[in-house]
Amino acid sequence: MNTAAVLDVVRAGALTTVQDEGRPGQAHLGVPRSGALDVPAHRLANRLVGNPARAAATLETTLDGVALRPRTPVIVAVTGAPAPVRVDGRPVAWGAPVRVPAGAVLDVGRATDGLRSYVAVAGGVDVEPVLGSRATDLLSGLGPAPLVDGAELPLGAARFTPPAPDAASFRAPPRELVLPLFLGPRHDWFTPESLRTLAGGGHRVSPAANRIGLRTEGPALTRVKEDELPSEGMVLGAVQVPPDGLPVVFLADHPVTGGYPVVGVVPERCLAAAAQAVPGTPVRFTVRDA
Repeated sequence: MNTAAVLDVVRAGALTTVQDEGRPGQAHLGVPRSGALDVPAHRLANRLVGNPARAAATLETTLDGVALRPRTPVIVAVTGAPAPVRVDGRPVAWGAPVRVPAGAVLDVGRATDGLRSYVAVAGGVDVEPVLGSRATDLLSGLGPAPLVDGAELPLGAARFTPPAPDAASFRAPPRELVLPLFLGPRHDWFTPESLRTLAGGGHRVSPAANRIGLRTEGPALTRVKEDELPSEGMVLGAVQVPPDGLPVVFLADHPVTGGYPVVGVVPERCLAAAAQAVPGTPVRFTVRDA
């Protein structure tokens, strides 16, 4: 048996990807940022296993978790959306460092709250970097492909002992997703009534939301300008309004340019909650002048 530091994927789950903090600063080259959607959960998972919080790659699961079998003993931690965690069928701690023996199966189950869990392994997931990052970008195709059953994931060398604080605090997913919205650059393309609609809480998270954008359902925004808009740069947190009038909050895998008007921008620090908001969650924007 190969005893290299490798994770064998037993069950890939609905969508499990390798994520770090992405490829910032390359939008002028047409390269999206990508990276973990819930950055605080990603960093916490790394800290719990002794990895550099901002540097090592973790696994981001979606809704129904993942199952992995290490070929050597490893230390792991699961954060983000709470989920049952088992080693060879035995319950172990969520939000704390856990030792997984060689050949045992680590099973992260279905999220009980929220959408996305983060699995960190001491040493980090050591797939080949692309443009300085190991992040999977679903829009551009950069980085490793989403996990499939039977895949092999190399691990880096574990350099640190897990820290003394060995339990994670739990941030409950929002019952209502309240997002500050700084108006502009195209808010004047919409009626004043539409801006009041944004603040009214009548929207909810759509089942079509993904890593590219949090799509919404609810009342359509009405435009006062129907001009064609040349493609222009898009930033993380931009709230773009396509022809159906339903706002889309751009997340980590968003395109770097777009041709629909942006009514405003949600600050990056507020987007982790959007990563954990399940379909049907009410969405309300607190509108502010830039």
